[in-house]
Amino acid sequence: MKLLRRTLIATAALVAFVASGAHAAATVGQPAPDFALKDTSGKTVRLSDFKGKHVVLEWTNPGCPFVKKHYDSGNMPATQKDATAKGVVWLSINSTEKASSDYLEPAKLMAWKTERKSAPAAVLMDEEGTVGKAYGARTTPHMYIVNPQGQLIYAGGIDSIPSARASDIEKATNYVKVGLAEALAGKPLSTATTQPYGCSIKYKSPA
Repeated sequence: MKLLRRTLIATAALVAFVASGAHAAATVGQPAPDFALKDTSGKTVRLSDFKGKHVVLEWTNPGCPFVKKHYDSGNMPATQKDATAKGVVWLSINSTEKASSDYLEPAKLMAWKTERKSAPAAVLMDEEGTVGKAYGARTTPHMYIVNPQGQLIYAGGIDSIPSARASDIEKATNYVKVGLAEALAGKPLSTATTQPYGCSIKYKSPA
């Protein structure tokens, strides 16, 4: 009877978990969840469009001081350009909900990026937060690297010093640069997961 009761409790918990729409976040070493999002010009972009290439996913929000640190200093654009020059696809994703004071409509978001000489392949809008939650993205910035086989090989912060001070950038280890260099050389990543830092993502609350 005790075993049956425990089984029923476990089953009920599982049903509640599924019914709530909860799901496990993407895990390093596992396939990266595919997605389809519209870019700032309204074109649909799918992760699977880039199978065969390394892809960097960058969660962003211009209203966040940590994002500003990496953009206003030129660090994020430089990291993007270094990656894309090597054939890497860089996708910036904004999961900020429309009701947030940080939300920028697509044209304004693109203008902000352009002013800072940002160089992603696309800036994608995820106002519903579906993709961000599928990846377990928690902060801006939160960085991911996907390999040509579609496997997630890095998840975490952009670098090793979790501050909003631009002066810390040159002293920090840029995990994305290091990870991409290793991956492109056919080596396993020496650091595959790190603690992301930044502002919490302003997700849309459940209805």
